[in-house]
Amino acid sequence: MDLALLLKAVVLGIVEGLTEFLPISSTGHLILAADLLDATGERWDAFNLVIQTGAMLAVVWEYRARFFKVDMDLYRNLVVAFIPAAVLGFLFSKYIKSYLFHAVPVALAFIVGGIIILVVERNPRQTHRVETAQAMTWLDALKVGIAQCFALIPGTSRSGATIIGGMLFGLSRKAATEFSFFLAVPTLIAAGMYDLWKNRHLLSAADVPVFAVGSVVSFVSAFVVIRWLIRYVATHDFKPFAWYRIAFGLVVIATWYFGWVDWKA
Repeated sequence: MDLALLLKAVVLGIVEGLTEFLPISSTGHLILAADLLDATGERWDAFNLVIQTGAMLAVVWEYRARFFKVDMDLYRNLVVAFIPAAVLGFLFSKYIKSYLFHAVPVALAFIVGGIIILVVERNPRQTHRVETAQAMTWLDALKVGIAQCFALIPGTSRSGATIIGGMLFGLSRKAATEFSFFLAVPTLIAAGMYDLWKNRHLLSAADVPVFAVGSVVSFVSAFVVIRWLIRYVATHDFKPFAWYRIAFGLVVIATWYFGWVDWKA
């Protein structure tokens, strides 16, 4: 077993788990981290999608009472919200990966996303039409699903698009955050299984330990973030994440422009 590969799996698993549910883009961080670790290519691309399953299972475990209860309204809302990004992703994923899965486009998406969060948080709603995720209608879910489509652009952030989008559409911060957690489950399962199937010819039994380690580490780190974020949103806004996004994006662009980092893009 190659220790270097396992270490890369651990680092990428931590990156995925820590960033998946924060509005800072797990895909963007994984693209950059994989570039720095020289963990690139179709096999590693598949790995990065598969370990999202670990983060997804952290949500299922945290909200197991809700998921395993027969809640038809929740299931309906998840299906409705899942469809828009699933359709667009299926149609355009090849082009998105070809042109946008690179350091500079990701960095620009970081900056633009950060600015949008600051604009939204500058004048937050004092009252909310929907206070809890349980109170959402199918139309609320569809609006959040449309917002999730922007996350097809790497660096935008799936959680950021759904949480901020939900807040713009009248959801409370807590309701938007919880529904973003729930929506991660079908979204990440579908993305992971589709990519795993598409790249099955590249994988072998020797890849199982690396994928397993990455998924377990992703689960643990995501579980910690979920527990923390639930408490955080009760009394804080997302401005710190916005400033982080802007600063991080500027750093990446500076390292590319001055040649300090040899980004493969």
